[in-house]
Amino acid sequence: MYIFVCAGCGARLTVPLSQVALPAHAHQKYGNGVQLPVLMESGTFAVDPERRDVSDGIPGEVVIAPGDARGTVLIPERAGGYCCGLDWAEGPNMACEGCGLPVATRIDDCSLWQAVWLAPDAVRRLPVDDTAPLTLSWAELLEEGKRTSPYEPITRWGSLLGLDHQWSWSPQWEAAAGRALAHLLAASDGRPVTVPHGLTAEVFQRALDALLPGGRPARHAVLAGPGLPGPDADADILLVPVHPRTGETWSPPGRRASAYPVPLPFGVWLCLAFPEPHVRLPASGSMPEGVLRDDPPAPRPRHPFRIDERVFRNTLTRLPAAGGPWLREILEDLTPHMRSGLF
Repeated sequence: MYIFVCAGCGARLTVPLSQVALPAHAHQKYGNGVQLPVLMESGTFAVDPERRDVSDGIPGEVVIAPGDARGTVLIPERAGGYCCGLDWAEGPNMACEGCGLPVATRIDDCSLWQAVWLAPDAVRRLPVDDTAPLTLSWAELLEEGKRTSPYEPITRWGSLLGLDHQWSWSPQWEAAAGRALAHLLAASDGRPVTVPHGLTAEVFQRALDALLPGGRPARHAVLAGPGLPGPDADADILLVPVHPRTGETWSPPGRRASAYPVPLPFGVWLCLAFPEPHVRLPASGSMPEGVLRDDPPAPRPRHPFRIDERVFRNTLTRLPAAGGPWLREILEDLTPHMRSGLF
């Protein structure tokens, strides 16, 4: 466990925190006028090795839940926002209460995940005890079964009556698909790519067919990971989970270790690898013990799945394969695909 303190005066700025992997949706901007929840679970922090607090600052910003910050105050002259709240446009907008040093940026504007980003050159990380956080094994993660639902109700501002709710594809899924699609294209070598039928195809196949040329033998992407049989010999690409705490990408044993691993957040991968039928829930109230409710399934979104363009673009530009001419061409001509609803 760690705390973060002010680099100027040493004042404590956070509660004790344990490190986890940076979420795939950390820098997502979703929709227009959408209310997104807090990015990080309380008691955790993640490090972005590339993000800087200002354009010329050092990389390695730390993100925490807003409720885990302590001993800070807003800087009024930097408390501007883009639409409905605070954003990062004016640089660090939180200062150490003790010495006034700008130490963090609070983000809570619409369409952005709520978070506090600690400036790496203004804070120091200190251990508070020798207790190592519990890191579940892959088998234990599988047993825990913590899924990320592909559909969820989205809350928007803009209705004359106040808040507007509608069922949509999960923003986390759209961001995860953006990162994964970039890897799928990099692994394709310019050939068509097929993915398993069902929800995996619903998420990826339309984009793969639109972005990759035909006419050559297809490469095959399959789901692989804990609890699944070993992939077939003709699998060129593996859709695998990322450990939510360590950020480790699952790696298959033996000869399939040479296949290209495409990372997916564990909760998303779990839904794809082990599709769950509609589950009845225990009844509440005065119903007899053992009786189960038979609620209808969650409503389906009205539009096809859309991949997060910003996450896709940011991921692909950082992959070595992005230097190839055909991938550069895709990046330079995404507008028609955005108009068609792929992104």
